[in-house]
Amino acid sequence: MITYSEKPYKPEQIRHILNPIIDKWFFTRFKEFSLPQLFGVMEIHSRNNILVSAPTGATKTLTAFLSILNELIDSSEKGILENRVYCVYVSPLKALSNDIQVNLVEPLKEMEKIAGKKLGIRVGVRTGDTSASERAKMLKHPPHILITTPESLAIMLSSIKFSELLKNVEWFIADEVHALAENKRGVYLSLSMERLNRISPSMTRIGLSATIAPLEEIAKYLAGYEKGQLRNCKIVDVQFIKNMDLEVLSPVPDLVGEEHAIMHSSMYILIDNLIQSHKTTLIFTNTRSATERVVHHLKEKFPKNYTENIGAHHGSLSKTLRHSIESRLRKGELKVIVSSTSLELGIDIGYIDLVICLGSPKSVARFLQRAGRSGHKLHDTVKARIIVLDRDDLVECAVLLKSAIEKKIDKIHIPKNCLDVLAQQIHGMSLEQRWNINELFNLVKQSYCYHDLEHKDFIEIIEYLSGKYASLEDRHIYAKIWYDEETGELGKKGKMSRVIYMTNIGTIPEESHVIVKVGEQAIGTIDEAFLERMKRGDVFVLGGERYEFLYAKGMVAYVNASVFRKLMNEMFCANKPKNEIMDFINSFLYVDKNAAESVYDYFYEQFNYAEIPSHSRIIVENYSDDKSKRKYYIFHTLYGRRVNDCLSRAVAFAIAKTQHRDVEIGINDNGFYVGSDKSVNVMQALALVKSKELRKVMDMAIEHTEVLRRRFRHCASRAMMILRSYKGHEKRVGRQQVSSMILLSAVKRINPDFCILKEARREVLEDLMDIENTIKVIEGIEQKKILIKEIKTSLPSPFAFNLILQGFTDIMKIEDKVEFLRRMHQQVMAKIKVAK
Repeated sequence: MITYSEKPYKPEQIRHILNPIIDKWFFTRFKEFSLPQLFGVMEIHSRNNILVSAPTGATKTLTAFLSILNELIDSSEKGILENRVYCVYVSPLKALSNDIQVNLVEPLKEMEKIAGKKLGIRVGVRTGDTSASERAKMLKHPPHILITTPESLAIMLSSIKFSELLKNVEWFIADEVHALAENKRGVYLSLSMERLNRISPSMTRIGLSATIAPLEEIAKYLAGYEKGQLRNCKIVDVQFIKNMDLEVLSPVPDLVGEEHAIMHSSMYILIDNLIQSHKTTLIFTNTRSATERVVHHLKEKFPKNYTENIGAHHGSLSKTLRHSIESRLRKGELKVIVSSTSLELGIDIGYIDLVICLGSPKSVARFLQRAGRSGHKLHDTVKARIIVLDRDDLVECAVLLKSAIEKKIDKIHIPKNCLDVLAQQIHGMSLEQRWNINELFNLVKQSYCYHDLEHKDFIEIIEYLSGKYASLEDRHIYAKIWYDEETGELGKKGKMSRVIYMTNIGTIPEESHVIVKVGEQAIGTIDEAFLERMKRGDVFVLGGERYEFLYAKGMVAYVNASVFRKLMNEMFCANKPKNEIMDFINSFLYVDKNAAESVYDYFYEQFNYAEIPSHSRIIVENYSDDKSKRKYYIFHTLYGRRVNDCLSRAVAFAIAKTQHRDVEIGINDNGFYVGSDKSVNVMQALALVKSKELRKVMDMAIEHTEVLRRRFRHCASRAMMILRSYKGHEKRVGRQQVSSMILLSAVKRINPDFCILKEARREVLEDLMDIENTIKVIEGIEQKKILIKEIKTSLPSPFAFNLILQGFTDIMKIEDKVEFLRRMHQQVMAKIKVAK
């Protein structure tokens, strides 16, 4: 049962249970208990499962460890501290693991000074970076607090010697649980929690989460099931206990009419002014290349301000360089640090008094995570600015920031019944012991992510792993377990089984760049994720030239700005004067003067040229491009990228089947377009898409797409059908993709619904896309709750500018994009003036 903790404990209740050493140490460091501590410490002391949700810097980690350190010190003083692991702490990042070790070892040294003796409490880190000698030391002297990652935990559970040390673990801490639960890495961890729980049946589960929703689902994920019943878990919700100073900034008053060079220069002047007026600034970009670019431009434009006091931090840097940057930041040696995503999570990076986000973070939760890196101490104010260079981004970020201030958090999606992850975990479990198949099935179903797993799907995975499909041996896929149907027992098979598992473990797919060739001539590279969206005939831009995609061989979150759009539409329809609308924008959103002016202009132009869409009103505009003679049909569907991805493919599939036309599609958060050389009836195609038949239609629509081929490779790799590493040899991503394409044909011959292919389809439709909410949108259309209006335009409307570019902006020069938008804007404004 999931319940909320309604009121905090009194400070004297907590002090009553604290060992004098802990009590003295705590109050030499802190004046009082924080709110998370008042709620959480006693619950952990009472061995209750608990989820603590609080902003960055709100002492979540100390809340989790205070009771644990207290009990370990008690045991040490009584001479009953055993040579085993008492607490397992799992974090998504290796850097966070090292950070936690530092932040535990130092307090323990201070406590030993207070005690006047050694306490003998060991803290150890086991990650992929841990050397063989360090691992061997752990077997002799296991850490009482073991800090690890999801992958290393699974390896230890499958290790005969180390798993013995994990028996009777008393506390399990999942830090940054929100960052784990929303992907397959979290699914993997959910099964590892149940494996650990089987050998540590009295284990208390502690989840630490930043601002996220829905908390009840995260708590269920953390707790899991016991004998078919959800385990108890208490939620401590203190998400909004810090003051926030947040604003969206625009470097120029006109985001579409200004020349790129002026906008670019204005943005860096704005960034420099913000940095110079603060002690230490952390800048977030959305890509690693942008991170390097920002550092380069700041050094080049302001050489006197930035020399040794600026640094970049992202995942491509070496461990040594990253640690050096983190250390310099903690020491206050850096004025500014630029990062992609690697500093989002709770690494201690010292004092930051301003966070700048360049472009949209794409979700309220992610923005709050980034913003929370400033004012990291409990009573500091969170100060963050989002700088935008695009009107779509401006509206999205303004509404996102409003949602953050008003405590409206977007919901995360937790994947369920992932058969590829299940295959890998069953392989790992077979290394532990012999299993009865019913016992194994029951253990799997204790995981929140597999509680609804069908027995048929489970058996299909067992059959694949045990080598039932002999034809797969032609592709060098051999049995990894043995399974006796008569006795219902199974276990590991083959001498290499353990080595294969240990060297191919993990759920994060290897990505790469794909070489683009004309004939045999290489002309550049594109990102693999970009390739996923392509089909034969699609046109894209690379190095300023247009290319047509023929074939491939080898190798986000949404904020609903619909309400704001609807309110703006109502004000324009009522002929409200500009000053009144500007007052509304400034009171409704948290934006600066430039940004407010750009928002007004954006909606003014859309209203006067076309129409303003909303959540309950889809606008479909069609126009013909005079230059290319192509016809474009633009759907303004404000339901988020994942829904638009699904809906656009369904419409394109209906056109292909009924009108025999191959069409081009492009998507973004606010809509999608259908492009064709000849006229098509998109309204008829949309009417053919029925809610009850959508899943069947989408299975057919994605069957021969790049996205399914790539996702099948990822799933086949997780299920160890394709090995990344074998006998010391690494297989490159390109070779893996070629292998997966041959394998895809092979499994289709075995069964068109083969378990790993079935999982690839599920991943595409449920995790990458959002088929469930797409069904709801179509139901809304069917029930006339969502109205559709078709309009004709001679040019795309302002809301459609970025959408038309969406098909190739990933690899189009930013200057070309800005120039395209500027020319389009000038033409639209000319037409508005003529109409007036």
